[in-house]
Amino acid sequence: MKFIHTADWHLGKLVQGVYMTDDQRFALEQLLEAVERERPDAVVIAGDLYDRAVPPTEAVELLDETLSRLVIGLDTPVIAVAGNHDSPDRIRFGSRLMAGRGLHLAGRYDPDAEPVRLRDAHGEVHFHLLPYCDPSAVRLALGDETIRTHDDAMRAAAARLAERLDPSARHVLVGHAFVTPGGRPQDNTSDSERPLSIGGAEHVDARHFEPFHYAALGHLHQAHWVGRESVRYAGSPLKYSVSEERHRKGYLVVELDADGAASTEQRLIEPRRDMRRVSGYIRDIEAAETSDDYVFVTLLDDNPVLFPMEKVRASYPNALHVERRPAAPPAVAGGAAEAAAAAGEQGARRASDPASLFEGFYREVRGTELSESKKRLFQEVCGRVLGAEEAAG
Repeated sequence: MKFIHTADWHLGKLVQGVYMTDDQRFALEQLLEAVERERPDAVVIAGDLYDRAVPPTEAVELLDETLSRLVIGLDTPVIAVAGNHDSPDRIRFGSRLMAGRGLHLAGRYDPDAEPVRLRDAHGEVHFHLLPYCDPSAVRLALGDETIRTHDDAMRAAAARLAERLDPSARHVLVGHAFVTPGGRPQDNTSDSERPLSIGGAEHVDARHFEPFHYAALGHLHQAHWVGRESVRYAGSPLKYSVSEERHRKGYLVVELDADGAASTEQRLIEPRRDMRRVSGYIRDIEAAETSDDYVFVTLLDDNPVLFPMEKVRASYPNALHVERRPAAPPAVAGGAAEAAAAAGEQGARRASDPASLFEGFYREVRGTELSESKKRLFQEVCGRVLGAEEAAG
């Protein structure tokens, strides 16, 4: 059995006020070409098809077009679950009608849901759909008041599925959760992922998936395996924040042999535009070769830069953000006591000496000493202001 595992499309995504729809269309076109080339038995989408519960029209049209081309045009079953960004009711609308054609969508947790059954030369493969669900939804569905965390909910839901597994079939779980080894907090997140809960209660133990031959997961945007190689995140097809700058984006091609052993291979997607960081002085950035990439620029200039975005976009027309690098505060030798004493000694002098006060402020903010030329410039300006105030006064 060969299937493509993808997730976290986030159609309708906005990054720094820019809609990513054209970039998403470019990426999904490559996925469609891969399906036509690879001829998989199914395409699995592990949640977050949309970026929000009420997506923009263009996102709905793109999903409709993509699913139609997969299911009708390429005659390939699609198996998908809702993620935490999706509206469960929107995802599952018409799901019973569409299942007969090969489009299997699970929006809400259903403890009695039947698996999607596909067959190959070695027998049946059962796909168990477990959409993102809040612990309260699982608690209500199972009537179990002990379910309080995401880990509790996944443990109960996976155990209920495991009780009914057909031993003659191979089993794939499709889920959307923050899965970590042993349920311990892990730093695999990016800025574009919406937290499932506060304080680490969102983590789910990867060991809950041991009864399944493969777990196709969504939610985390970096492709990786958790606990064992058959529990995997496909990652998102595109970078959705600069914190994902070093991610290798694409999808997974998964093959199950006769015994259910899974082999996976990541296939990369070429983005329409890359997303990356750029650091440098404004003179160098203005002289750089033009690039259409989405860039987050850090200016290293000591002096303020007027109209920085306008100047940056001369070389990077799709720049998304410009900032100046904050200087680290200087280290103070001798500890807090000595620092307080030094501050006390200088307090009276700074109170009556604006130049000294500004010099100390500059040192704290920039982490470097004020140059003599800037000190003279400040004194000249300050003198003119004070003279004007005295004359007016």
